[in-house]
Amino acid sequence: MKPTEYNTLKEQLRNIIEEARMVLPGIQALFGFQTVAVFNQRFDQLPAGVQILHLLALGSVVAAIALIMAPAACHRVASPHEVSESIVRLCSRLIFAALAPLMLGLALDMFVVIYMVTGSMPAAALAAAASLALLGALWFALPLRLRLRTRRRRY
Repeated sequence: MKPTEYNTLKEQLRNIIEEARMVLPGIQALFGFQTVAVFNQRFDQLPAGVQILHLLALGSVVAAIALIMAPAACHRVASPHEVSESIVRLCSRLIFAALAPLMLGLALDMFVVIYMVTGSMPAAALAAAASLALLGALWFALPLRLRLRTRRRRY
């Protein structure tokens, strides 16, 4: 078994903020496309329920942006000159929490796009469900499985 190397709290916080910094532009671009879509003529032709799903997706992405940016704000406001285990834990949890609304927003927008392309509610629902399953597996199930495996090896 390979030895485990641990980061200092300062390195951990730097990594957390860097992770957020790398994800943020993609989420912001998604938000921009979501916002512009409402001004497209075809948006008015969508059923009201599909338009509402798009607005829910937009709201979910706003929540993800808020959560992904929170670690930098917490560090700057709460502890700009020190790094504590509690701030590292909070910032890590905030980034992890951002994945849920981002996953929901992406799946809902997948529904809207597939519906616009195919005109089929079942196809759109299937695409949204597949998106949720894929993102849930990669963003939640896999990391939690790896975490459990790592904990078992320690004990």
